Amino acid sequence: MTMRALSISARQEDAGKRVDTFLSETIEGLTRSAAQNLLTEQAVTCNGVPLKKNYKLTGHESLSVIMPALREVDLTPEDIPLDIIYEDADIIVINKPRGIVVHPAAGNWSGTLVNALMFHCGDSLSGINGEHRPGIVHRIDKDTSGLLVVAKNDAAHQSLAAQIAAHTARREYEGIVVGSIRQEEGMVDKPIARHRTDRKKMAIVEEGRPAVTHYSVITRFHGYTHMAFQLETGRTHQIRVHMASIGHPIIGDPVYGLKRDRFADIGGQCLHAARLTLTHPRTNEVMTFTAPLPQYFQNILEKLGKML
Repeated sequence: MTMRALSISARQEDAGKRVDTFLSETIEGLTRSAAQNLLTEQAVTCNGVPLKKNYKLTGHESLSVIMPALREVDLTPEDIPLDIIYEDADIIVINKPRGIVVHPAAGNWSGTLVNALMFHCGDSLSGINGEHRPGIVHRIDKDTSGLLVVAKNDAAHQSLAAQIAAHTARREYEGIVVGSIRQEEGMVDKPIARHRTDRKKMAIVEEGRPAVTHYSVITRFHGYTHMAFQLETGRTHQIRVHMASIGHPIIGDPVYGLKRDRFADIGGQCLHAARLTLTHPRTNEVMTFTAPLPQYFQNILEKLGKML
């Protein structure tokens, strides 16, 4: 495969940020050390001039980044069962189970949702996001269950991506958090970026990308709250980071949650993408899909109910 050339524009809010940090926050999957390697190899330029690792942005730059060729990996279609909520010639809506990765990446070249989709759909998947992410318009975390829409052609992909960017596609989640939320509904409006020292984590960072999560209480329990969340933006780990930032982490969250909570060992965060509303890319029909709470989630609610 040939090298890829990316064009990235810095924004005013990026002023003062080191270019290696900016690149790692902007290019998905790029670590800070990998960004520094690109800078060392003079693969990052501004107006044709290579930038140094410690260059600080003014917020007005247009950067050119030459990315190395991706390692050739032959993805194998795999006969993995899919919980299909809806399917037609343009889209397929999946209820993803907990524990499955959405698309292949280093360390996960098989057993992913994409491997299953390739088996089910054959060549009928959008190619916009490349051979490793065919049809993938948006993602949910490995241990988050629930609804995901996949594009079966490029026109559908472009329409769905535009809806997500314009916030006209509604993604609603349910989760259980530690503690009792004071108000019945509210909003967390805090920017999110890659953690400065732990590159596997996200964090609230003043110069990060805007992130807004709306929430409301479904049921209050003793020491816990069953909640609904609606995403206005779609940052990595957004709900998990936002709720932890206000002192109410999602139970079972191995990264942002409490280590000594009674539900810390449930195998991942108790978070489910329960409803998805979108406009069909071909018919313009507004469609809403729902996915019932998975059994593990229902079991926890039952246990909490007995504590009242």
